Amino acid sequence: MTTSQNKFEVNKTEAEWREILTPEQFRVLRKHGTERAGTSPLDKNYEAGTYYCAACEQPLFTSETKFNSGTGWPSFYQPIEGAIETTIDKSFFMTRVEVHCSRCGGHLGHVFNDGPAPTGQRYCMNGVSLEFKPAESA
Repeated sequence: MTTSQNKFEVNKTEAEWREILTPEQFRVLRKHGTERAGTSPLDKNYEAGTYYCAACEQPLFTSETKFNSGTGWPSFYQPIEGAIETTIDKSFFMTRVEVHCSRCGGHLGHVFNDGPAPTGQRYCMNGVSLEFKPAESA
């Protein structure tokens, strides 16, 4: 799998990441794993709010861009500007576009060109890579 060669704002050793992440978060965010479809409660969460990187707390997606893709993973049609980076993932005998946090490099999921308007993109994210924070009450 191709990984980004960028230097990120948030850099930690493997031991430091293991201290702050659950074993499943570490497997997905730091080792490019994938959670089992349908296991994340965030897939069916449609509350107003923001989705943050579970590793570094950078805002990644807003609830306004979330949609039900029917895939079993939380899906969005657009990230917050500057929040993500992409690389080519050639694992599993296919070529996909991997999505990761632009602040810490954590693996979030993949983006596909079969999403809804206005972008036509489907950012298919691992729920374990995300933390949801509800919108503040007015």
